[in-house]
Amino acid sequence: MAIGLYGYSSLALDSKGRIAMPAKYKEALKEVSEGSLVITRDPQYPSLRIYPGSLWKTISKAFENLSGLDSKIRSIQWNFLGYANLIDFEVNDRMQILIPQSLRDYAQLKVKEKVSLIGMGQKFELWSEKNWKIKESGKKLSSERIEINLPEEIKEIPF
Repeated sequence: MAIGLYGYSSLALDSKGRIAMPAKYKEALKEVSEGSLVITRDPQYPSLRIYPGSLWKTISKAFENLSGLDSKIRSIQWNFLGYANLIDFEVNDRMQILIPQSLRDYAQLKVKEKVSLIGMGQKFELWSEKNWKIKESGKKLSSERIEINLPEEIKEIPF
């Protein structure tokens, strides 16, 4: 399913820890949000992933069906599913979403500072602007964990 959530947006995190989704995504989000968005940790980078409700149902089910007996899979389940926050989302003129404090801390997002929202086709990534500029320049962040050797079962999930 091609949703069409593409592009870069520089946004401000307001004093309450909210961002306003750009209007350019309004029509696509109407089709796929199903009244909710899910925000969770990226398992490798100090960033967040934001999924429309319809895609989250598919991805979360795939993660839930994996064996928790494999320690690598279990660790990713804890970080990915365990920190997932379901947000009721109404597609309207404001389209604000509250980023929970624990997720803001993980992604190093600070209120009243700029954040980078990157449309990745079916989902979004949300980064602190500082960290995004570092990654965009090709440099490594001290808090990234790209050396994770993912089990094959996880590589097949389109997350």
